[in-house]
Amino acid sequence: MRLFLLGFILTLFSCGTASEEENTAMPRPKGFHVMDIPSHQYQSLEKGHPFSFELSKQAVIKKDTFALAEPHWMYIYYPRWDAFIQLTYKSVEGDRKRLDKMIRDSYVLASKHQMKANRIEDAILTTRDGRKATVIELEGEVATPFQFFATDSTTHFLRGAVYLNTATKNDSLAPVIRYLKQDAIHLIQTLRWK
Repeated sequence: MRLFLLGFILTLFSCGTASEEENTAMPRPKGFHVMDIPSHQYQSLEKGHPFSFELSKQAVIKKDTFALAEPHWMYIYYPRWDAFIQLTYKSVEGDRKRLDKMIRDSYVLASKHQMKANRIEDAILTTRDGRKATVIELEGEVATPFQFFATDSTTHFLRGAVYLNTATKNDSLAPVIRYLKQDAIHLIQTLRWK
């Protein structure tokens, strides 16, 4: 019995009490996705289109297979992030009303994100060689955080939109969005009509 009592007392003293600091519950820090962002490297678009530009070596070209897709519609697909830049091309055919409708349609497509966007802002981007393009940036939980269109006003019209195929919050995807936006701007800067 004495041996049992002695063992019990030693057990009590050996356990000790936890300090107040150890008992305080601490929330775990927020975790973020690890984003492996490669450096930007570019290659020329294959021939056979009424335009040319440079695209990322991280991306592959996929033909748009939508039933109503036109011949030069495509996706610049980034398998690493399951994201893409969708491009739609239309001929202006020298028709000012047709061009105005394409520009209006571009703004309508951007405005469809108003319910989820915190901000939609458009601006004119002037390329290094003096050409103009319109860029539309959307902030918030939107599927297309960056859209653009470029035209020569008489023959060519190209519209693009960056898409992310994920439910992850856009603030977590900010490095990927910045990367894709930079690639889209590089596309605009290197865009040439044929």
